[in-house]
Amino acid sequence: MNPAQDQPPPTGMFSNNDYFSWNVRFTFIACGFFFYLSVFVVTHFLSLYFSATYLLLNAREKVFWILAATRAVFGVQSLGAGLYTLLVDPVLSADIATAQQDWSWFNILIAAGFFLFENVALHISNMTFRTFDIPLAVHHFFAFMGFASVVLCDTTGHYLAMITLLMEMSTPFTCISWMLLKAGWSSTLFWKINQWVMIHMFHCRIVLTYHMWYVCIYNWDQLIQRTPVPPLVILLTGLFLLTVILNPFWTYKKTLQLLTPVDWNFADKTEERTSFVEQNGEVAGIATKKKN
Repeated sequence: MNPAQDQPPPTGMFSNNDYFSWNVRFTFIACGFFFYLSVFVVTHFLSLYFSATYLLLNAREKVFWILAATRAVFGVQSLGAGLYTLLVDPVLSADIATAQQDWSWFNILIAAGFFLFENVALHISNMTFRTFDIPLAVHHFFAFMGFASVVLCDTTGHYLAMITLLMEMSTPFTCISWMLLKAGWSSTLFWKINQWVMIHMFHCRIVLTYHMWYVCIYNWDQLIQRTPVPPLVILLTGLFLLTVILNPFWTYKKTLQLLTPVDWNFADKTEERTSFVEQNGEVAGIATKKKN
């Protein structure tokens, strides 16, 4: 797709498609959407049969549970693709404004399908339960718009988009943290270790945003001259929000959760204020009644 593509992709399976065909693009976006929709549905049925905790959750918590598991699966995929881009692939980093790979096209299209699914699921959930998580909604909006703009403006380089996928490094640990918290395991060593790793991943996300700013500034002239305006504006706006608001806010909340294991998504203010007492010399959470 450009002269830099003399380097073969990680596996030949990605080179069998014409990614400049809109039929191919829409097919892979739809595959991403329906694959993660199927993960969502399968997680529901597996949880019904294998998780006693899931059976005790109310409807909104059940949706959050299976969405968390679906995000964790995407996080594993994104972690692999992002690390390969950052540490192995020499092509995308050689020309961040225009370099593309067949394997990066595949991941970007699947990611666009996933974030389309995320936005649909989030807004249906919000309408159903009359809730609205502003930071999460902003994150999902810019994530989908960012990847959609890379798909639409097909001369855009893929390095920054693939590095953005690495922001999902914290997602599997967030899923484990929340599920174990709901199961009442927040006092266990495993939960605390997972929480520490998750917090570390959020710190890595912050460092990653600094890397992306450095790459953008170092290659600024090239980006301005060769990158279409829509993806560049969306990238910089989303990166600014991640750097200044979202990553610091989530890092603070997850660190606070280590010290005060409360489910911030569903606990009301009264539960949050009275969530901990000293029992037998150890801090332990008070079990609260579920809201039906």
